[in-house]
Amino acid sequence: MHRSKVVGDKNSSDSQLSEQAQCCLRKPVSQSGLEAVVRLIKLGRCKNIVVVAGAGISTASGIPDFRTPGTGLYANLEKYNIPYPESIFNIDYFSNDPLPFFSLAKSLYPGNHRPNYIHYFIRMLHQKGLLLRMYTQNIDGLEKSCGIPEDKLVEAHGSFATASCHLCYTPYPAQEAKEAIMNDKIPTCSFCAATVKPDVVFFGEDLPQKYFLNTEDFPKADLLLVMGTSLQIEPFASLVNTVRPSVPRLLLNRNAVGSFTKVPLRKKDFIELGNLEDLVRTFAQLLDWNEDIEEIMRAQETVISNASFCQQSELQTRS
Repeated sequence: MHRSKVVGDKNSSDSQLSEQAQCCLRKPVSQSGLEAVVRLIKLGRCKNIVVVAGAGISTASGIPDFRTPGTGLYANLEKYNIPYPESIFNIDYFSNDPLPFFSLAKSLYPGNHRPNYIHYFIRMLHQKGLLLRMYTQNIDGLEKSCGIPEDKLVEAHGSFATASCHLCYTPYPAQEAKEAIMNDKIPTCSFCAATVKPDVVFFGEDLPQKYFLNTEDFPKADLLLVMGTSLQIEPFASLVNTVRPSVPRLLLNRNAVGSFTKVPLRKKDFIELGNLEDLVRTFAQLLDWNEDIEEIMRAQETVISNASFCQQSELQTRS
């Protein structure tokens, strides 16, 4: 299965909704939906929670999302005169001109940003024994950085942890690829001389094998949390529709997206719209988890800082 291009309108799914749907979505969502989900968690009815997340969970870490007009990552690449925003993740375009992607990669490489409260909320789900799996579209590595175990994480669009030749797939040392990219150099394959790239999934490339855990996870889920995603990239976007109809789905997002724009919604769909970090903090407070989250944030920040110091020392020694 391949990562495929954007589905629906590129700017706003709301523009395609019926007048009735738009009216429904404009109504403010009461806290009762969030409280209903909190009640289920406190009653022990949600023990296999699946999280589906996108770029919106990382904006509080200083990483722009992709599509916000004027500030999104795509908007910041206009200087490269790319034919359309998504071409930066098109493997054919990359093979001809890798510089736009490498420019983007410099800002997304793990270590440039720190996890935020949202990431640690998801880690707390794991700490409480409630997280079945997190499926993320993100390639920034902040999920791992905050301490979510690798076996609980599916990086659906790949990551910077490994690198390989985009043509013959020969593995390439990830750290060497990073150093080249950070120094505005193009890493090349020692076998075929083609350009090396981090193992981020481009349009038309195969998804990671781990992605197919979804065929087991989503039927097993007893709560689906969807946050910070436009649900425009397939097949990731359709994952949210594969949980059982009886399973509650909670959308925490800036806008209603995907099947959450349908009228009527599923009976157990809940939508909370607004600033994502604020929504997640409210969620945590209702669960009485805020102090625990703040504590693991402080502890993990020490771990991250120590790791960063050691890495810098190693680089200085090598140079």
